[in-house]
Order: sequence, then structure tokens, then C-alpha cells
Amino acid sequence: MDDGMDDGMDDGMDDGVNENGTASEGAGARLVIGGALIHRGRVLAARRSAPPAVAGFWEFPGGKAEPGETPEQALERELHEELGVRARALGPLPGRWAVRPGLELRIWAAELVSGEPEPLEDHSELRWLGPEQLGEVEWLDHDREVLPHVAALLRG
Repeated sequence: MDDGMDDGMDDGMDDGVNENGTASEGAGARLVIGGALIHRGRVLAARRSAPPAVAGFWEFPGGKAEPGETPEQALERELHEELGVRARALGPLPGRWAVRPGLELRIWAAELVSGEPEPLEDHSELRWLGPEQLGEVEWLDHDREVLPHVAALLRG
């Protein structure tokens, strides 16, 4: 689905997705999807509990795409595993980051479909933030970079 939220970049790099839209298994970077989960004009921020290098920082929750998964499938599965919710992926936000060798992060907008988020895996706290509250938590660097785009989505 193209809803105009893609950054339009074709930089020739392996983005961890095959031409059929599923996660690749080869030597290229493995795709990590973060989810800017939106509900009632707010976005969910999750405070990391591990590993120690990032514990205490806030992020958009998500995780690694499994081989054969589309980015949408990976995001929806990860949000269910980490938060216990059902979500619908809306589309990627601009930017991509090499978080460490072999892993590339993309952040996608998603909407809450059902459930009440709980910090089930890797997080100690969750907060719903409106556009004016996005600066109130200490974000991981990559997540901080998409905040202007998230704020624009929240303002509609």
C-alpha cells in the first residue's frame, strides 16, 4: 500500500527486503522495524529495560523481521509480542539507520486496532505522548530523528 509516507529513497542499498516485499535472508542487512503506534492523537513511547547500553532510553517498539515476512507483517507481529496489542501498519516514515553491522532500522507508522498496551518484552514503562509532549522523554537517537514526522502525523 502506498499512502505517501515512504521516503522514496532508492539508494541502491539492500534494505533487508526482497523484490517481492519480504525480508531477505542473504548477506544484506536484516530489517528491524520500529512502530510509531498511534491512537487518539497520541503515539506510544516505550522505555527500554535492556540491554544495558540502551536501558532507560525511550523508543518506538518493534523488532527484527523474520525471513519471508513483509515489513507490515513483522511490525504487526512484533507489536503483538512486545505489547499484547493488535495494530495495523500504515507505512514507513522517512529515514533508515544502520543500528549495528547487519541490522538496518526503519520506523513505520501504525494504528492501534485493539488491546491495551503492556510492557511485555524489553520495556519497563509505556507512555502515550501528544505532539507537544514528544520532547519530554529521552529518545534513542534514531527514534528522535523521526519525531518531526510523528508530530505532523499526530496533528493530522
